[in-house]
Amino acid sequence: QVQLVESGGGLVQAGGSLRLSCAASGRTISGYGLGWFRQAPGKEREVVAAISGNGKTTYYVRSAKGRFTISRDNAKNTVYLQMNSLTPEDTAIYYCALVLRPLIKTAAGDYDYWGQGTQVTVSS
Repeated sequence: QVQLVESGGGLVQAGGSLRLSCAASGRTISGYGLGWFRQAPGKEREVVAAISGNGKTTYYVRSAKGRFTISRDNAKNTVYLQMNSLTPEDTAIYYCALVLRPLIKTAAGDYDYWGQGTQVTVSS
């Protein structure tokens, strides 16, 4: 069993930055794919970024490219999402997720474990 706990969300003005963290326990994240998803009110959950098990390959949704960076620290059993140049459209609950495979996955249904989410609110 894996527990994932997100932190780092909050209220920020447009143009600002936030760094989300997701700490895993119960199992090492080493070798497993990880993803960050978000869900805004009335919208479906969408992938924001994902990283492969070896950390060498990343994926970003188009709206996040050039602004967000996903990274992982296997020694700390933690995955991060650095978010810069935030806009009100980035307002959502952000979730981290782990898939028990080394590949990048972009579909929520492919992930095996989820965190409880952290709220990100960007004011204009």
